[in-house]
Order: sequence, then C-alpha cells, then structure tokens
Amino acid sequence: MSFTGFPVAALDFYDDLEMDNTRSFWEANKSVYAESVAAPMKALTAALEPEFGAAKVFRPYRDVRFAKDKTPYKTHQGAFVGVAPATGWYVEVSPRGIRTGAGFYNADPPTLAAFRDAITDDTTGARLQRLLAKIEKSGFEISGEQLKTAPRGYDREHPRIGLLRHKQLFAGRLIGFDPVIHTADLVDVVRDDWRAFRPLVDWLSSLDPVRP
Repeated sequence: MSFTGFPVAALDFYDDLEMDNTRSFWEANKSVYAESVAAPMKALTAALEPEFGAAKVFRPYRDVRFAKDKTPYKTHQGAFVGVAPATGWYVEVSPRGIRTGAGFYNADPPTLAAFRDAITDDTTGARLQRLLAKIEKSGFEISGEQLKTAPRGYDREHPRIGLLRHKQLFAGRLIGFDPVIHTADLVDVVRDDWRAFRPLVDWLSSLDPVRP
C-alpha cells in the first residue's frame, strides 16, 4: 500500500475516541481504525524506511495495570524508529493532527550519566548547544521532562545547567491540520523534519554509557 495521506476519518476517529473511550465504541469502529489510522501509518513509515530504518507502530491499547486512568485505548497513534536505546525518530496522528519529533524519551541511569557527562564537556556540550539552537531557529520546539533544580553532583551555576536538568530531550513540531497531512506529500514533510533532527539523533546515539 502506497501512502496517500491520512484521511479526515482518522482525526474524526480520535475526536470521538476522546469522548467515548470504551470497548463498545472501539468494537463498533475497529474497521475505521484499521483503514484510516493503522494502514496509512504503516504506509507512511514504509515510505521513510529506506532512509531511516524500520519503524515500530505502537499498539493502540493502553497499559492500565498501574494507572489511575483506566481508559483502555490510546487517543493517538505513534510510530518510532529507534537507533539507540529509547532514542530515534517519531511521528504521531491524534485529534490535534500530525506531530513529528526525535530525541530520547527514557534514559536509564548509565545513559543519563553519559548524557550529562557529555554536556559538561566543553567540546561535546557546546556542540549540542549549537545544534539545538540551529534546530530551534528552523522553527522546531525543544522539550522533554526536566528536574526543577540541578542534578545531584552538578554545579547549579554551570553554563549549560538548563541542558543538565533534562531527563528527556526532544525536538519536534506540531504540523496540525495543515492540508498536506491528507496527501502523499506528507512523506516529504516528515522526511525533511527528520533530516533536520538528525544531528540531535546522531549526538544522542554517540553516547557511550558505562554499564556494570
């Protein structure tokens, strides 16, 4: 199946799911999910695979075992191309349209330590600052969960303390409801975004965590 865009039905499906996140709604609309959400997402990631690698298209079911929120279904469909542990490129369709992104989302302690050590190094840390500034200048947002204060063992007056506080680090943007999302040209838009994020992905992938 070649990618021809996400139909309006994909956005309508998630609008309705946010209002009625129940098994009965899901069962009644399972074919809409399969045809308007899952199939286009698989086709989109297949078109990007030759350059970026195979994507994992996430399951639509939430893990509610330890969650206070027991609604059973995710209200978005994401796909992720991993190039290192918890590091890679991301694309998502939701009631808010299409979002692209890249970075790392779940660093284990050795990776987080390597990340912070690289930031304190004047060469690698300064390079990260420069590439993030360039990504931001291109119109993307830099985000990710952060500590409220300096991580233990690091100077709160460090010139890159803002980066040191990060527990996650993403670059991305919301394409939203731009008409391009309903066309085959979305492949080129996502490809261009992911290319813009490549310096960040390469920097994160180069970390060398020390493991016991």
